[in-house]
Amino acid sequence: MSVVSSNEKAGTGRRVLTVAVPPAAVAAETDRVTLEYRKRARISGFRKGKVPLELVRKRFHDEIEQEVVERLVPRYWKQAQAEAELEPLLPPEVSDVDFTPGETLTFQATVDLRPEIRLGDLSGFELPEMETRPEEAEVDRAIDDLRRQVGEWREVDRPAARGDRVEGALTELTAGEAPGEPSEVAFEVGDETVWEELSLAVTGAKKGATPRFERREEGPEGPVERSFRIEVQAVRELELPPLDEETVKKIGDFESVEQFRERVTEELERRKQAESRRRREGALLEQLCERHPLELPEKVVENETQGMLREYAEELARRGVDVESAQVDWPRLAAELEPQARRRVQTRLLLDAVAESRELTVSEAEFEGQMALLARAQGTDPATLRRALDRDGRLDELRRRFLRGKAVDYLLGDGPPEPPAAEPADDAGEEE
Repeated sequence: MSVVSSNEKAGTGRRVLTVAVPPAAVAAETDRVTLEYRKRARISGFRKGKVPLELVRKRFHDEIEQEVVERLVPRYWKQAQAEAELEPLLPPEVSDVDFTPGETLTFQATVDLRPEIRLGDLSGFELPEMETRPEEAEVDRAIDDLRRQVGEWREVDRPAARGDRVEGALTELTAGEAPGEPSEVAFEVGDETVWEELSLAVTGAKKGATPRFERREEGPEGPVERSFRIEVQAVRELELPPLDEETVKKIGDFESVEQFRERVTEELERRKQAESRRRREGALLEQLCERHPLELPEKVVENETQGMLREYAEELARRGVDVESAQVDWPRLAAELEPQARRRVQTRLLLDAVAESRELTVSEAEFEGQMALLARAQGTDPATLRRALDRDGRLDELRRRFLRGKAVDYLLGDGPPEPPAAEPADDAGEEE
């Protein structure tokens, strides 16, 4: 029996389905929920589980009705989706729910569908080439960075310079007020994580000097000038240890200097290979989108933009920022992120089309292998991760993500396989 009573277009890529749940299903689910409420109900004068059903229906009428709707709508939406052979990009927007006990329950589900994509040329991409074998000078710099980790900071009697470590007491000086309490600081001059004004202030200063500096910052009501004084208490320079077996054993599990240098070279090569892959993939996806402009479903773009805003808010929270009180212009940020959101949506749709046209698949063994890697990265086991993803309805999307990775691999290769021969479709190109 069909549960879709109407299926209409609602703009580019949008469909509105009216779904009808049969009265028998509504009555059965209502009875089931009512009995569950009866088991839990606590009403004076009745033992638990013995409250008359009519009293339960009367007392919990709204709650029972809401739960029946919450159970039936997702269940019958899945049936309607299969019946209409739709592949929505997002969960449906449910509206106009009409529920009367014992009668047909109806609701409308609005969904955004994948746009029709006609793939063009999938070869001849201009991809950047990058030398991945590290030069000797790069290896030497990496080795020196590792030696720095086990080096010793020795105090020197000279002015501070870039690369030195300065220890001191930092005091904020507010105009018209007594200086604040000094705070102990220790930093490397020129380190990019250190205020540039602070590094400049101590450059050329010796122990005992008290240089001052100004720093301009953004406040809730606009730019604010802050003044500081730092008392230099020590200047230290790093003494690198000799490159010998004793040093490399301090750095890690290395038997010899030769083995240490070989491992450093291998790690640098892996990093450069990963960077080369990132650049080539970026260039590929940029050109793929340029070759295939799409009219994107606006609701999907909006949903992607909101997801990016959530990612930004979560990153602020991880950095210890109070998101609620942070001075963030969210509408302006959303407008700035929208072009990037559009490109993300377009890229996913195109890679899905490539995977489908080339009949790419992710085998169960490949999927389980990827799940194991993801579970290890999240500090859990594959079975637990699978259950969580399945419960949240994200398992299919994860499989699609792996499949998109396969599509990228094909496009980055010597050339994609020839598409399978397509049978001519009736009324090709006509709108429904």
